[in-house]
Amino acid sequence: MRFDIRHDPERAARWRASGQWKDETLFELLSSNAATAPDKIAITDGTHSVTYQALRDMIDRMAARYRALGIGADDVVVLQLPNWLEFAPAFFALERIGAVAVTVSTDFRARELEFILRFSEAKGIVSTGEYRGFDHLGMALELKPHLPGLNLIGSFRASSRPGVTPLDDIIIERSGPADFTPYCQSPDAVMRMAFTSGTTGNPKGVMHSHNTTLAAARILNGDIGLGAADRMMIWLPLGLNWGYLTLVQSIIAGATAVLLERFSAAPALALLAREGCTYVPTAPASLTALLALPEIRQVDLSALRLVVSGGASAPVETIRAWRAVAPGHFLELYGMLEDGYQTYTRPGDDPEAVAGSVGRVASHMGLRLLDPEGRDMPAGQEGEICAEGPSVHLGYHANLQANADAFTANGWFRTGDLGFIDKLGNLRISGRVKEMINRGGMKYFPREVEEVLYGHPAILYCAIVGLPDSRLGERSCLCVVPREGQAAPRLEQILAFLGDGFATYKLPERLVVMKELPFTPTGKIQRHRLVKDILHADSMEKQA
Repeated sequence: MRFDIRHDPERAARWRASGQWKDETLFELLSSNAATAPDKIAITDGTHSVTYQALRDMIDRMAARYRALGIGADDVVVLQLPNWLEFAPAFFALERIGAVAVTVSTDFRARELEFILRFSEAKGIVSTGEYRGFDHLGMALELKPHLPGLNLIGSFRASSRPGVTPLDDIIIERSGPADFTPYCQSPDAVMRMAFTSGTTGNPKGVMHSHNTTLAAARILNGDIGLGAADRMMIWLPLGLNWGYLTLVQSIIAGATAVLLERFSAAPALALLAREGCTYVPTAPASLTALLALPEIRQVDLSALRLVVSGGASAPVETIRAWRAVAPGHFLELYGMLEDGYQTYTRPGDDPEAVAGSVGRVASHMGLRLLDPEGRDMPAGQEGEICAEGPSVHLGYHANLQANADAFTANGWFRTGDLGFIDKLGNLRISGRVKEMINRGGMKYFPREVEEVLYGHPAILYCAIVGLPDSRLGERSCLCVVPREGQAAPRLEQILAFLGDGFATYKLPERLVVMKELPFTPTGKIQRHRLVKDILHADSMEKQA
């Protein structure tokens, strides 16, 4: 596989001079921790645990097995695994043979998975069998005849079946492989690729090296003080960027990563308390679910010192509610697959002063707000958020147009998000370019109205989307999930609650009550799915 990456010698020299590109690989850092603290628990799921020494040996056993199965340098292997211990050796072993890891969510199904396997020219996939009522290996086996380059289907925790290579013995054994000579992978080479959500077309393959990946982890660890004493909860999916980066943060810090297979409020809260977790990265939707648990005021969360919310902006009311029941600092973070961690609030900030913002730019990262003509916007005025820094990706795989669109002429990455700098110097997200609602030429971003609606006592989740309209182009539709035990509000009640605080064109014209909203695994509302589902329901109703 050939990867054409964006290379900027001047910037690369700058990142090396600043110490953010140390030309290390993840395995080298893990090995250093194994040498100094071999018996320290590296990863636990609350039941099973693996030490740093055992993990290092496990990775090399996995690498030797990959090589014996025909995987080599520059080959691509797709991983579709839950938050299990097995994820770490399956992923990190690929570095040891010079291969490239592609992670995908366990929620992906045949169409999504086939596109990624084909586009990445994957030579192997490692998955599992029945998981949450779906047969992942069955899906891979059905796709294999259409993918002639796919030679390996490996499995963990699955029953034996023809065409699948079980890998569970890698976890059970306790020694390193004999006569294994690792490949020396360059810290600048593509070592992982992950795919964007594809909400406006096919997903794009985002390429990262050891240098860009480790820079993201190193910067956040340094800015918020994460170290070897921390116990880092990971219920974010490891198959997605933030969950994976949290595992990397834990390993390079010499900390302990605590895995939860899949987020569910009650088990998550119990594991937090039982394992004495100190750090939790999460999405606002998960916080809302935790806050709804009556027992949250009774469990012991005294070890918890940092909760970082990201993926979507947390409503101010949610932030205040969390601070009222949990100890430690609550931080808001802004970042994405392409640029790592871009901005965040800090432990020393005044919580009320920064509430609703995503804080200041991360150390060693650059931040600009540009107008459509590429001019810098002054403080207080909205512009597209653009980033540069040592954790910015190497470009989109085999997508020249996407690369041309995503970077300015002088190499700044365009995020597609809009924001402004407030009076205290903090970034506030005002919307996403593609989420803008255009009602008869009057444009607005739904977040400003949603922020107020989250203060309504009957609303658990809400989202405003634009529905097609023949006269105005779009009309505003409010989707609401009521709080348990509360009657769903009526549209006239919503409008009364909003009062005269907004221009009339920003007010919802329709209300749809739902049992749940479609969230991505990292907590972003899938607005395109809301529009599609509402229009489908409307069509079915007309046909009835």
